[in-house]
Amino acid sequence: MGIYSMLLFTSTFVFILLVCTVGPSCIHNWAFGIQMLWQTFWHLLIQYKEHYVHEPACTRLFLAVSSLMLLTQRITSVSMDLQEKRVTQTFHVSSRREACVMLLPLVSYMLNFTTLLGGPLCSYSRFVSRMAEMRPSFPPNPLGVVFLKLIQVFLLESLRYCFIYFLKCNTYDPYKSIILYGILWVWSLAAVLRIQYYSHWKISECLNNAAGFGFWENSPGDAPDWSRLSDGDFWTIEASSRMSEFARRWNATTATWLRRLVYTRCKCFPLFMTFGFSLWWHGFHLGHFMGIWTWAAMVKADYHIHRHLQPKVPSGWRKIYTCLSWINTQMSVSCIVIAVELRNKSSLRLLLRTYIGLFPLFNIALLLILR
Repeated sequence: MGIYSMLLFTSTFVFILLVCTVGPSCIHNWAFGIQMLWQTFWHLLIQYKEHYVHEPACTRLFLAVSSLMLLTQRITSVSMDLQEKRVTQTFHVSSRREACVMLLPLVSYMLNFTTLLGGPLCSYSRFVSRMAEMRPSFPPNPLGVVFLKLIQVFLLESLRYCFIYFLKCNTYDPYKSIILYGILWVWSLAAVLRIQYYSHWKISECLNNAAGFGFWENSPGDAPDWSRLSDGDFWTIEASSRMSEFARRWNATTATWLRRLVYTRCKCFPLFMTFGFSLWWHGFHLGHFMGIWTWAAMVKADYHIHRHLQPKVPSGWRKIYTCLSWINTQMSVSCIVIAVELRNKSSLRLLLRTYIGLFPLFNIALLLILR
């Protein structure tokens, strides 16, 4: 990251100062406010360079801001642990050396590169316990598990290449192509973008497993479980037939963090407050604004639509109902991914021209009717 690594060191230094000076009851508010202001400043700087100066931002800055977002997860997670007294820090020590030793696990957790480069979020208490338990005979050798997961990455990238080959060989013309072909083309483009996430998460999971994290010891005789530190599995997430299920499974550790940070703490409109904070955390791009608010509306619609329609479906039609629900989820997720990833007006024009954007509109309209 070069000089931009100072973004991470500054956040860590400020948080350590807060831990040493602010009481547990107030530390979360201070840590949350300072960290989000710091992160927002850099997000706005990137947007200023892109949209007003028309100068592409440095790749190192993008990497540093991406890691800063993950560092925000850790800082707020630890500050909530301190506020809720799940973690205690005592600084009544006789020497400066003892104080530094007590802070060392916290600094190590904040700057742990295995999760700082791409996640997933590991709790502070779990991180400390794993580090304390590590010895030459524990945990079991993860090389076999890492090799199998790298094979999964290879298969995912092969599948992504097939979608890319289809997109290149079959260019979409909104004036000549039929509606169904346009919908299939956009779904394929969204699949390419989603598979990038799955590959990234799986590689991050491999990196953590190789370092000894993500291990869970089962009962004697059972195979060790190395999947306890993961942001999601391709088959599990893509098999979701409801938007609410997809939202919980997609980027699982971040979804859990958002639920704890916002959803359980908000008394008014917790769902929309959670997605609103997610928009702030991601950086307020136009595509993020449209995609994330559409996602929030779709999750809200999912609760109401299935609550009204599912009990009325005859038992013989349940599989057809689930299949149609899965198709609706796939199309809606494709709209959200296109809007978020392309981030500009071209993504919105693409969704309107291919008519795939009618799926979210239909769900939102049905929500308004049922309410």
